[in-house]
Amino acid sequence: MASVSFSLDPGVLVTLLAGIGLYARAITILARRGWQISRWQQASWYAGIGLMAAGLLSPIDTYSDQLLTAHMAQHLLIADLAAPLLIVGMRTPVLVFILPRAVLVPLAHQHWLRAIFSFLRRPLVALPLFVITLYFWHLQFAFVGALRNPYVHAAQHISFVGASMLVWWAALEPGKARMPGHLWKIGHLGAARMASMFLGVAFVFMRAPAYSAFYGDSASKYGLTPLTDQQIAGGMMMTLDVIVVMFVLTLFFWRAASDSDRQESGTALPATPTVSLTNQADASTQPARRPT
Repeated sequence: MASVSFSLDPGVLVTLLAGIGLYARAITILARRGWQISRWQQASWYAGIGLMAAGLLSPIDTYSDQLLTAHMAQHLLIADLAAPLLIVGMRTPVLVFILPRAVLVPLAHQHWLRAIFSFLRRPLVALPLFVITLYFWHLQFAFVGALRNPYVHAAQHISFVGASMLVWWAALEPGKARMPGHLWKIGHLGAARMASMFLGVAFVFMRAPAYSAFYGDSASKYGLTPLTDQQIAGGMMMTLDVIVVMFVLTLFFWRAASDSDRQESGTALPATPTVSLTNQADASTQPARRPT
């Protein structure tokens, strides 16, 4: 069996450390202006960073060139688990301050960029884009191409994370101080997970390895056949999808019931202003105040 080794990719290390630094900076600025971001929200961000590190820097990355199971675990960690946690962690007002003003203001004045992002995060756009991205990269030529070329592999990871974040963004709405509990979000996220689940089912029931052109018989070094390796990978996808669907059902039914109780009791819901690039830039230059 191969020795355990870590993949300390400089680009990944710099990106993750930058994420930690920018977030800590935003929390510090907000604290000075009277905002206290909950420990849960902060823990979500750092957990997302940790899962990214586990997927891209740990032995999982090293083994991903030898085992489809490891490669699938990597994708599940960075796209299906880390992405939504990062969105939870950046919920406004953190979203307003996470980028330095020198970066944020020029971005805010790029109207075309705002228009593209506004379009892509629409539920009826984000969901098909997620499904297309997922299935495209699991076609044999694309998957094997990513394994053989580090730049294509990086593009695969970026697109997986980006597509997942767009799907979750539409449901979690981090630009609002409090996530609304709309029940359509269950169908939105459930459809995304079902698409992933169908792919996992295909891996479980296929009669031949899908990516033998790259992996060959490398699984045998770990006591597995290539087909068993593939079936385990598919089972991992299905299992995580079921867990996420159950969590989504619980979360949004609970939040919808909570919103309904507030309305019936006459308790006003907290203000949930939508944050755009423009008002982010404006807000970052003004003293932040806690809602009264």
